[in-house]
Parts: sequence; C-alpha cells; structure tokens
Amino acid sequence: MNGSPIKLKQKLSPKAAVAKKKRDVAMAKTALRKARKAENQRIGQKSNSDLHHTSGKVIRTSIKNNRGNFGRGTKNENNEKR
Repeated sequence: MNGSPIKLKQKLSPKAAVAKKKRDVAMAKTALRKARKAENQRIGQKSNSDLHHTSGKVIRTSIKNNRGNFGRGTKNENNEKR
C-alpha cells in the first residue's frame, strides 16, 4: 500500500505484519489469481467499471453497484439502518 494515496493501514504487530505479507503474496501468486490478472489485462480496465470473475466468465459491473454491495450496502451502512 506504499503507492496508494489512501492509507488504510491495519494496526498489526511487526510479527503479525510480516506473517500477513507472506500470506498476501502467496495468495497473489496462486495459479488462479495469476490467470485472472492476465485475463483482466487482456480485457482492459475502464475507469467507470470493475471486472468480476464468476462461473467461468467475466462480468463488468459499475463501480456504484460494486462499492455499494449491489444494493445491500456496506457493513457500516447495514448497521446504521438498524
């Protein structure tokens, strides 16, 4: 997250942070993740949509729908409604 202007850093102990980084890198390098990343590059990302890999196909969805949890809201939004 060093390059991101948004800092969403978790408050982890140094030992936990190292372990998390190892897990994250291992997950990013799995065959499935590599295939999905390559497919996303072939398709091309647009600034107004996100790509979802579901049931062997790729679906392009609007950012508004994706970030709003497809009409269900985020965890915080759901808690505020109660």
